[in-house]
Formats: sequence, structure tokens, C-alpha cells
Amino acid sequence: MTDKEGYQYATFAGGCFWCMVKPFAELPGVIEVVSGYTGGDLENPSYEDVCSQDTGHFEAVQVTFDPGVVTYKKLLEIYWQQIDPTNPDGQFADRGSSYQTAIFYHTQEQLREAQQSKQALEKSGRFAKEIVTQILPAKEFYRAEDYHQNYHRKNPLRYDAYRRGSGREDFRKLYWNETLNKELLRSKLTQMQYEVTQNKGTEPPFNNEYWDNNSEGIYVDIISGEPLFSSLDKFDSGCGWPSFNKPLSPEALREKADFSHSLQRTEVISTQGGAHLGHVFTDGPLPTGLRYCINSAALRFIPKEQLEKEGYGEFLSLFS
Repeated sequence: MTDKEGYQYATFAGGCFWCMVKPFAELPGVIEVVSGYTGGDLENPSYEDVCSQDTGHFEAVQVTFDPGVVTYKKLLEIYWQQIDPTNPDGQFADRGSSYQTAIFYHTQEQLREAQQSKQALEKSGRFAKEIVTQILPAKEFYRAEDYHQNYHRKNPLRYDAYRRGSGREDFRKLYWNETLNKELLRSKLTQMQYEVTQNKGTEPPFNNEYWDNNSEGIYVDIISGEPLFSSLDKFDSGCGWPSFNKPLSPEALREKADFSHSLQRTEVISTQGGAHLGHVFTDGPLPTGLRYCINSAALRFIPKEQLEKEGYGEFLSLFS
């Protein structure tokens, strides 16, 4: 959904909406964050209605954002870090259906990105339990009472006390601690995969898994499962590493200037996983003229025949 300014809407349920506003409001590109109720059938519900009746509504926040400044993927990343996605009964100190977690998508593109984001979290192994957060079509969003809006600004002391007292802040620190994340990755990745993705290492040319792979399929981020490249865009550059002339989606990659080893290069990083992939050069074939030189250790190849089973069925059309 887009308004007349070109801004878009994102709607998330993450338990008490007091705690869900501040993380989004602090992001550059976020225009407004509104607390409210959505997902039910009762028109113009009040806080008392939602808390005392089975209206079907969730406490939620609606984020108005400028997609030219902040992406929906980034909003999803922030969202997951605020909630316990394994709890089907509510969030932290709050129990009941109105405190369950859900992502409400406004467009088919948001649906696709939300599904991919959830799949990446499931595959990451960060949580031992099942991810139960629902992905639902957006329904009418009703603005909550004024005293619920921007509660973190109006009552900062009570807000901080509630966030800590409910257990939300300790949970976030436990599961999104960077040291813990590194230890988790070490246990899941091979030594080469860890060295490449986390320490910007480079595997040996002509002695890696995919440099001469000619099978049809897609290549995904070894950490997050994010789709990165297609075999249709792979070519033999003679360098000894997998080479592609373009990614599946420009948003899947981030580029960063790299001046290491007394060279001037452009590093390529996966957007969701934050993994070092390799570098991009301007000596590739037409029509792009680009050569994405990528370490096999940063990738996982999914053959065309396995795309549906692995949850990437939308890419089957590439090979028809």
C-alpha cells in the first residue's frame, strides 16, 4: 500500500504495542509509527474491547516509511529482534490472542519478503522451537487511543521499567547478542565458510565447490538462505571462483568500498545475512558488464529439481 507521497505501510503485531514503537521510530526513513488494533472484525474497537472480548484484533503498530530510505527487509529485521517468535500464547508478561505475533502484508512483494525472512530465521537455528509468527493479509487498522501513542516518549521511566520487567529486553539481549551469534555460526559453518563470511577470507581458486558447477538452479546465502544468484547468470570467467553477471535481485546485495591489500575493490555483502560474499568487478560480459566474483563457501546451491521442496518454488519459472 502506497500513499500520495510514495510512502508505504508496514504493519506488525508484537505483543504490547508500547514496546513496538520506539525500535521503528528511531530508523531513518520512518515517517510515523502508530499504535492500534487490526486483524479483527469489530469496527473501531477500544482498548477495553480488545482486552476483554474475543474481537480477533491484535495489538499492532503501523509503520509509514519511505522505501527510498529504508527497505521493508530492514523493517522485518528490526521486527524479529523485538519479539519471541516461538510463543503462540502472547508475548512475555502479556498473554492472550491480542498479544500474539503477526506480520500483516499490504502487497504481494511484502508477502514474499516476509515469507523469505521467516524462512531465513527458521534455517538460522537461532531458536530451538518452531517459529509460530503468522503472516496475514492486512486488514483495517484502527488507531488506538491517544494515551497509547508514543508511550515511550510520554512516559519514558514507566516504559523502560515495563520493557525490562516484562522480560522483553533480557530476551532480546539473550537471543540477539552478537557474541552468541558468532558462537552459533561457528557451530553451524565449516571453518572455511566462517572465515569467508565473517572474516572476509578468500577460498582457493579452482579448489572450491561451485566454480565449475554447471547445473541449473539458484545460489542462496549459506547463513540466511536468501536467494542471491541464478545459474542462468553464471559464466566461466577463468578466475577459479563462481562468477555471475547479475544477482537475482539488486536488493539481495550490499556493496562497500574495500581498500584492503593495497587494492581498490568493491566488496559484496548479503543484505539479510550480512555475510561477506566476494567482490564485483566491471570486466564482465554484456549486457551488465559486471562480474560478481563470489566465494563458494558463502553460498548453498539448490538444484532446479529441489526448489519447490526447499521453499523456493517461485524461482521455478526461471527455468521453464
